[in-house]
Amino acid sequence: MKRVALIGMPNTGKSTLFNRISGASVKVGNWPGVTVDLHSVKTILNGELVELIDLPGIYDLKGYSEDEIVVQDFLKNNQIDQIFYILNSTQIDRQIELAMDLKKMNPSIKIIANMIDEAKAYGITFDFDKLQALLGCPVIPISAKHNQGLDQLNKKISLRNASDPSKNDLKRIINQTVFFPKTLNNKTTKKLDAIFLNPVFGLPIFLFVIFTVFQFVFTVGQPLQDLMASFFTYLEQTFINNLLLNMNVTLKSFLMEGLYAGITTVAAFIPIIILFFFIMTIIEDSGYFSRAAFLMDKVMEKMGLDGRAFVMMLMGFGCNVPALMGTKIMRTKEIRFLTMLVIPFSLCSARLQVFLFIISAFFAATQGAIVLFCLYLLSFFSIFITAVIFKNKYRSHEPLVLELPPYRFPTTKQILIRGWQEVKHFIDRASKFIIIGVIAIWALTHFPEGLEVASADTYAGQIGNLFEPIFSPLGIEQMLIIALIFGFIAKEILIGAFAVIFGLEGIALSAHLGEVFNAGQAISFMIFTLIYTPCLSTIATLKNESKDRLLTFISITWSLMLAWLLSFAFYQLYLIV
Repeated sequence: MKRVALIGMPNTGKSTLFNRISGASVKVGNWPGVTVDLHSVKTILNGELVELIDLPGIYDLKGYSEDEIVVQDFLKNNQIDQIFYILNSTQIDRQIELAMDLKKMNPSIKIIANMIDEAKAYGITFDFDKLQALLGCPVIPISAKHNQGLDQLNKKISLRNASDPSKNDLKRIINQTVFFPKTLNNKTTKKLDAIFLNPVFGLPIFLFVIFTVFQFVFTVGQPLQDLMASFFTYLEQTFINNLLLNMNVTLKSFLMEGLYAGITTVAAFIPIIILFFFIMTIIEDSGYFSRAAFLMDKVMEKMGLDGRAFVMMLMGFGCNVPALMGTKIMRTKEIRFLTMLVIPFSLCSARLQVFLFIISAFFAATQGAIVLFCLYLLSFFSIFITAVIFKNKYRSHEPLVLELPPYRFPTTKQILIRGWQEVKHFIDRASKFIIIGVIAIWALTHFPEGLEVASADTYAGQIGNLFEPIFSPLGIEQMLIIALIFGFIAKEILIGAFAVIFGLEGIALSAHLGEVFNAGQAISFMIFTLIYTPCLSTIATLKNESKDRLLTFISITWSLMLAWLLSFAFYQLYLIV
């Protein structure tokens, strides 16, 4: 079976093309460095079964960032039958040189001029027949985003390469075959950049955009969540209770108060998760986050970081794990380690589910959006204070190199693929960590037998008593301590833990929480949940990616200390006020 490698500079649409050809669902984002691992799939090209490999984006074959080293090692140590070199047609004059370097390593190369639709919109024209004749290899214009020109890949895949032009002749070849207008037709990009990259208003606009997203998610998503919870309650009362009517009491408690209550309470958030990531997909693929990274570079520099680190933090708001893996784009070990240390403070989607649930129990929709926005600000504050404290330990002077892509709107298919990826990820986690967690919590709150559920004498109560002196100043009571302990496995378990501990679910559980805890305790609990030790998957990824035990130890202990201090400060102030 032949092996075909997709190679190109960052932000040229490699992963989009990979998805189009193979039907796979590799994460696509509109910033450099999203693809940082090797993704492969078996697919049909020109009637032949091949292995298609999506490699990380690189700028040259002598780069020293980790993703560039990954590509260099892969090309050196693996047999490649053909290379598809993907370039951004609007930057063909800057990206063609890398294609010629690759051609010397593997003459069987096809140049795929992607984003041809954007180049035409800028007024750039091409003589592709002459270009491929002079370069000595096929040049295929396409738009992977709009599925244009992909049929030409099969038609030209078997063409033989001609002569190999000298690198010194490349400028002459481009001048003969690519015609740039005196002024690129990018008025829209310039107008938007004048707003979003404004040194005074750029950052407030970014915060406003994020706040608007939260407000929309709350306003639209909360009724969907309530509808889902009502459906599960109806299902329980109408069908399930009748099926389990004559079942053993302990087994029935396990199935209903443990598994069903825990899992359905978590599952009720699926509509909100879909909604949240659909919106974030639009923002990410629009090119706006790259602007945010550029805008934040000076601020990040004071923290010992750069705009690339900010991009990874934004990825961390989806999930900390891929964000940690994405730090391979960092050019030095020091700035990579510092970025890895701060990423776990990004308010990931797992924490978001917990906060949405708790906020809905204590606050109206308008107030809830403000509370959630403040939690995101606290997330940034935790990142800032951590970076400032540890920047001398992981100091770097590497300058920022960041492409600013044109503004784009993702296709409906891209949005749907991303939404499905997040739901699939959510379900995968639910089928592993969450089920195990709610079963364990049910056992701790129901044994030894004969005691009141979740009482002080149960195993859960005994563990809560042990840690109560530590958490009491934070307003976090015994059973919430148990939830936090299991939250180390996966933060989603926290919601299921509430359902198991209190024997309620959905709307009834939200109402009960509002009765037994005050708003101060709820916010203190959310602050601690936001900052304390990240989930097991995040810790494992940090350890595997860094290969550094000290960094892993610092991440765990520092996050616990900072969580306790900030929760303590808030709750004690709340009691005074």
